[in-house]
Amino acid sequence: MSGEPRNLAWKIIRLDEVDSTNEYAKRIAPDSPEGTVVVAKHQSAGKGRKGRSWASPEGGLWVSVILKPPRVDPRLVFVGALAVGDTLADFGIDSGIKWPNDVWVNGRKIAGILTEGRGSEYAVLGIGLNVNNPIPEGLGDSAVSMLQLIGRELPLDRVLERLLFHLGGWYRVFLARPDLLMAKVRERTFLIGMTVRVIEDDSVVTGRVIDVLDDGSLLLDVDGQLKRVLYGDVSVRFV
Repeated sequence: MSGEPRNLAWKIIRLDEVDSTNEYAKRIAPDSPEGTVVVAKHQSAGKGRKGRSWASPEGGLWVSVILKPPRVDPRLVFVGALAVGDTLADFGIDSGIKWPNDVWVNGRKIAGILTEGRGSEYAVLGIGLNVNNPIPEGLGDSAVSMLQLIGRELPLDRVLERLLFHLGGWYRVFLARPDLLMAKVRERTFLIGMTVRVIEDDSVVTGRVIDVLDDGSLLLDVDGQLKRVLYGDVSVRFV
């Protein structure tokens, strides 16, 4: 890619309800410009990684952004994670990245990121951020919202504005210097040094997290042997 990455011009599509902002974005992506943003008050079929359901009640920020990078790259998910972290910091909330696609605050999940796409045609970066929405019953010990942390409701448009601001900045870094992007991811990934259990297809591996490599993969020490885990292949459970 020659020259400086261009600034994105956001085009926001606002919906009251949709099956999934990612699914909607994928339907319109081939004919939509880069920077198209789909925001819904409620998702009836929100989803996370590996087809898992994602509770999306009104009050949260459910958003998908259409991007058209020159290459397919799984590290795009970290653009979303870093943008969410910076957005939370704008409101006084410290957070960390739980590799590969979650953002946590004090041991509880506050946001998830899901990237999908079609070859080199487009990528859809979906972000679900708990803002003012109630946390579903049974998830109070594992999930948290900005409302709970701050103690007051926040204007969703203000949170979205900050998120898109940071997203644009990190996307430019992703295009121009992905090594710098990954350096920041490494700083914010709180798993480094921890012992985790990795579920990879039908196998389970337990090891200590050594690093997040520049290609986005996780490096584990498994009984003295180094094992590289690729994004998209695993779920990570704490030991």
